[in-house]
Amino acid sequence: MYLKVIACEVLARQAYLAAATSPHVVDVELVARGLHETPDQLRAELQRRIDAADREKYGAIALAYGLCGQSTLGLVARSKPVVVVRAHDCITLYLGSRSRYDAEFTEHPGTYYYSEEYVERSELEDAGAFSALGAASDPRVQQTYEEYVRQYGEDNAAYLMEVMGGWQKHYKRAAYIAMGVAPEDRCRQKAMAEAANRGWEYAELYGDAGLVQRLVHGQWDDDFLVLEPGQRLAVNYSDQIIEAA
Repeated sequence: MYLKVIACEVLARQAYLAAATSPHVVDVELVARGLHETPDQLRAELQRRIDAADREKYGAIALAYGLCGQSTLGLVARSKPVVVVRAHDCITLYLGSRSRYDAEFTEHPGTYYYSEEYVERSELEDAGAFSALGAASDPRVQQTYEEYVRQYGEDNAAYLMEVMGGWQKHYKRAAYIAMGVAPEDRCRQKAMAEAANRGWEYAELYGDAGLVQRLVHGQWDDDFLVLEPGQRLAVNYSDQIIEAA
């Protein structure tokens, strides 16, 4: 199969490494990290690239994205299947599974995450700024808020989030995710210094590129959503995260 992979640039090394070992012929396109800050623009850009894919050339389109702050919500598969990782954000893709993401979120909710690729892309894009992936909880919090709105209305949802979400103001940990695909000492040391400066605990986690590899290798099990032509991506308020509509 000829496969088109559209990936956030913070997953570039993982995507290209997986493409090099894939049993399929793979073309990789990277999308700027900064578009995450404007979900509507990122969604429009991803849809534009899906629509522009050569329908005669590619058998499927694979997105190295999760829900990503609702950025992929509403994406539509056109003439070919579109495959998306069942994930809240790229932290899941760095950690390798939803179960690890959930465990980190539960045990250490007030965490900022760092990785070599995210930091280096941020520095290039933001004039040397040292950026983190943010708290693992952010997409989950948004999902929870939307579920509360659906069940209880906006006023009650806002009250519940205020009562239940106070921990967000108190980050306590910096976690560096080591992927082992590039020299990481510089960014590791900067993450350690950031933790020390803020009085946070520092932790180092091993990364797992398995989700990205299976995406690019066409091993689409229950960790992936396959949108058939004409279907669009919708939110699923369960551990499945996303679904076809």
